[in-house]
Amino acid sequence: MSTSISTMLNRTEMDQHKAMLAVLDHMIWPILLVVCLGVFLLVPQTFGSLGMIELVIYGSAALGFLVLAEGICLLSGHFDLSIGAIAGFSAMFTAMLLSPDQWGVIQSPVLAVVIILTVATLIGVVNGVMISKVGVDPFLQTLSFLIIFEGAQVWLSSVPVSNLPDGFTATGGSSGVSITLMIAAFAVMGLLLKYTSFGQAVYAVGSNKDSARAVGIKTDQLIITVYALSGFLSGIAGLILLGRVGSVSPQLANDLLFPAFAAAVIGGISLFGGRGKIAGALGGVLLLGVIQSALNISGMSVNQIQTINGIVLLIAILLYNTRTNIRDRILTNEVSG
Repeated sequence: MSTSISTMLNRTEMDQHKAMLAVLDHMIWPILLVVCLGVFLLVPQTFGSLGMIELVIYGSAALGFLVLAEGICLLSGHFDLSIGAIAGFSAMFTAMLLSPDQWGVIQSPVLAVVIILTVATLIGVVNGVMISKVGVDPFLQTLSFLIIFEGAQVWLSSVPVSNLPDGFTATGGSSGVSITLMIAAFAVMGLLLKYTSFGQAVYAVGSNKDSARAVGIKTDQLIITVYALSGFLSGIAGLILLGRVGSVSPQLANDLLFPAFAAAVIGGISLFGGRGKIAGALGGVLLLGVIQSALNISGMSVNQIQTINGIVLLIAILLYNTRTNIRDRILTNEVSG
């Protein structure tokens, strides 16, 4: 009888632990709800109409692609500091090729889209090769590319490049297209990571690279693929950003790296790889989009918004640490029990 009661108590405790872990994995959604309620009360214009809500999501589309670019690297146990620089440089390089006011060597918008995505993907491939084959630390490699391509972006043109054909700016110039692309990208990435051998390999390498290699996963090839995918997604972010304003500024996407980190981490993706869900990252994107829109509508200056973005990043790190500590304590109790 006592054994039966003890078994029931243990089972109840395990169920509670599972429920707690599930809450931790989906913590972004109650946080998003609370923030939306706060914004609704303090800055009601943010949700004043369906058009305003659409504007919030539209403004988050480019960030969404950068979060996917960062998220896939984080899940594989790596990170990429160069995603914003890749987006900005690939957009600037392609705009220089296309604009009749600059080099003007191509006229086809379709070819320009192919070029921007190819340039961004190739930079990602180089990142992956340097990290997996040459053995360069991911932080140093992507930091160097951040500096190189941010500098090259300004080097190509110190003034905004405009006079771009409508076909090239159509993707980012349409809220419907941008939002649909972002949602489709999150859906495809989520399915890819959950149901394919590639996705399982990404999680396996992120959890333990040596163990993944021991079971036959080609880790070098996987890392190159991950960084190529990250570059490709960064290229789409650049395409959306330039389409929103119809030109490419020397600072395009330079300020989106840390918001992308914050959205991924708040969304539950582990900084050390192997854990996290793409759906949570989407919640992080929406959270930052709501905050950013509320700050812009309330009339805050760029410097004030930058400060608040830093505070959001700090809160994301604190939440991550708290979540990790609670998870570790629960799992330790389960093992010891």
